[in-house]
This record gives sequence, structure tokens and C-alpha cells, in this order.
Amino acid sequence: MGIITTILGGKKQDSIHWNEVIHMENVEKMNVLIIGGGGREHAIADALSKSSKISKIYCAPGNAGIAEYAELVALKDTDMNGLLSFAIEKQIDLTVVGGETSLALGIVDVFKENGLRIFGPTQKATQIESSKKFAKDLMIKYDIPTAAYEVFTDFNEALNHVKEKPLPAVLKYDGLAAGKGVVIAETIEDAEHALKDMLVNDKFGEGKVVIEDFLEGPEFSFMCFVSGADVYPMVLAQDHKRAFDGDKGPNTGGMGAYGPLPFITKDDEKFALENIMKPTALAMLEEGCPFSGVLYGGLMKTKNGIKVIEFNARFGDPETEIVLPRLKSDIFDIFCGIADGKTIEIEWDNFPILGIVMASKGYPGDYETGYEINGLDNSETTIYHMGTTEKDGKLLTSGGRVLMVVGKGKNLNEARTNALKAVKKIECKNLFYRTDIGVKAC
Repeated sequence: MGIITTILGGKKQDSIHWNEVIHMENVEKMNVLIIGGGGREHAIADALSKSSKISKIYCAPGNAGIAEYAELVALKDTDMNGLLSFAIEKQIDLTVVGGETSLALGIVDVFKENGLRIFGPTQKATQIESSKKFAKDLMIKYDIPTAAYEVFTDFNEALNHVKEKPLPAVLKYDGLAAGKGVVIAETIEDAEHALKDMLVNDKFGEGKVVIEDFLEGPEFSFMCFVSGADVYPMVLAQDHKRAFDGDKGPNTGGMGAYGPLPFITKDDEKFALENIMKPTALAMLEEGCPFSGVLYGGLMKTKNGIKVIEFNARFGDPETEIVLPRLKSDIFDIFCGIADGKTIEIEWDNFPILGIVMASKGYPGDYETGYEINGLDNSETTIYHMGTTEKDGKLLTSGGRVLMVVGKGKNLNEARTNALKAVKKIECKNLFYRTDIGVKAC
């Protein structure tokens, strides 16, 4: 069958007999619920739609693009009781959690307590993303390479610490901030403004601030399916966080991504797996919060080796939109295997792929929505919806990041060219995008 086995660490558990599963075409097909409504969830819905084992896909709340694959459900991802009642009523066989907000609220715990199969980490395990302090303390305790840091709750103490250290300084809000809680302060004035937002004005809510030493080098995203001690690597991606060309402007949730990565060697990838991702999974076990789901490593290749910038407890966005198209295996089997604690096997393609985010003008700051989008039918590339809605037969913007236009090619340059061609065919007067996604790798 040409399957590549990627069982990496931990005690082998009961394995799935894949030949039996794949050929059991007479078994009852399953109902699946996806929680979320962005580009990541659109990519998940797209991948799930290719499975022959699924009868129906639901998505709460979804978006206009996801509606092609799934029945949209008017429930917010924070509505724990509503989502649980829906899953029971519709006899959902598998729930896939897309975003961090639901995970941090404990939706996995709620569903499991009610006997429902769900893909994602528990509330306790989600701390690896929801608390920067938890993640940093874990890395220091278990010798997982990362930048030195201090934690502060007092504004003046934090600012004095920045003044005593060389600039730039990395300031991280200790909590969830939709990808916007990290500031690289180039000046003391920048640091003072950011610390006031985080500790005085409670821009993201009450909390702490983690101040890290600044590291230099190319960043990359290493996502792995994790079940306890077993770690199954995905293909690598590089995200572009800054809003504007030339890596200028504020940090965003991500303005584009591409892969494969020419600057990461096989030895680099092996190091990251053996010294970061696997030890982190084992550390979570040791701490009494075993991880199940997608562990996202935001890593940097520095002159002193590969180090962790951050961990997330779910698929990255926009990385998922260029990683899942390269998955050859049935993602439904993977989700079920991880959720059930089974051993899984995964096969990947490695063709060049590149995605460009089209965002509302003003993002990641204040922006307006409700602008009409035209021209999507003119594209031959894949377009994932990140923040769209349909009203009166018109496709409208409904978020900060609106579309992810994905191009493929024989090489990265061709993939980039195809993505840019498709972007230029899309008509909306309130969208902007970066033109330099992946250009350094081409």
C-alpha cells in the first residue's frame, strides 16, 4: 500500500488493522462535527470530505466556504452546552476541535465525560498554549531548548527588566490573544506601550507577561499528531507573521505560508523531533497532562541550534491550509486513531505549495467587514475561506483574515506565481495581501 510508518517513541498500543478498516466499505458511515469557522477548519473539512467513511459533516459555526462540504450550525465555538447537545442529538461519531478557545474552555473534557469521541487535548494539556508561563516552565524543567525568560505581573518591574536587557525584547502575554499577544519591542517606548496594554489596560484580559531574550534566525512550524508518548510528524511549513512585505508591520495570526523548506535539513528536522517534539510529549505525560491531538511547535533555527519560540495545542492557521493538502492518508482514520489512543500510520506528499492570505484593511488592528467579494470562480487554485459569510446571494467579508489562496507547482517559485495570479483575479476593495510570501525560498 506504500504506507510510511511514523511511530516515534512511547509504548506501542493496540494498532488499527488498516487493511481491514480500509476495505470495510459495508460498515455504517460516520457523522463528524468540526468546531470553528476559519481557514484551518475549511482545510480540515476539505480533507475530511475525501474520506469514504463519512456520511455527513457538520461545522459550528463554519463559514461560506466550509458550506461546500458541511452543514453549518449556528453555534459559537464557546457554547459548550449547545455543542454538546447538538453532538448528542445528531449522534456525532467524531468531533474535531479547530481553535484554541474551545480547547482552553475544556470542551474535550466535557465531551469525554459524556462518552463522545473528540479530537483534541484536554483543558489541562491545552495549558501548553493557553499559558506561556506553563510552557516556558515545562521547557526549562525538561531541558527543551528555548530562550531565557522572566515572568512579571507588575508594569514597573517589567519595564525596568526590559531597560536592563539589550534590545529588542520579546514580550508575550501569558494567555490566549488570537496570535496578537506577542510584541518584539525595538525601543523602550515600544516596550512601555506594549506592557501598558498587557498589564495596565488589560487589552487581552488580566494576566502575566513573559519577557524573553530575543533570538535570531528563520522560523518554521513543526506540527505533529500526538497520542501520549507517540509522536507522528507532519510536513514542515513556514508562516509569515508580519502584516506587510519585507516582514514589516505588526504581528498577525499569519499572512501566508509555504513548504517544503529549503533552509531546514533532514538533520535539523531530526533534531527538532528528537530533542523538542518527542521530549515535550513525554514531559506532558510526566506532568500528569498527557497530550492528545496536534502539538504545534513554533521553532527557530538560530546560530546556537533550533529553539522553541512557542507551542500551540492545535493546528496552526494558516499552516494547516498548505500542510493538509499534502496528506495522502485518510484524515478521518488519523483523527479517530489519535482520539482512541491507537497506533496510526501516515503517508505524505511533498510537492511545493504556497498560500497567500487576503486580509481586511486595518488588520490586525481595527477593520471593517461586509465588503462584497467577487472573482473566486475565475481561479483554478484552491481558496480556503477564513472570514466570509453569504448574505442575499453575495459573498461578504466577515473577519480580519478573509481568504487563503493556495498555489501548487513543480517548484516553490511556480507555486508562488500561481498563488499570486489567483489573488489578482479576486475583486474586493477592502482586502490587502503580502506579495513576498516564500520569496526568500524561491
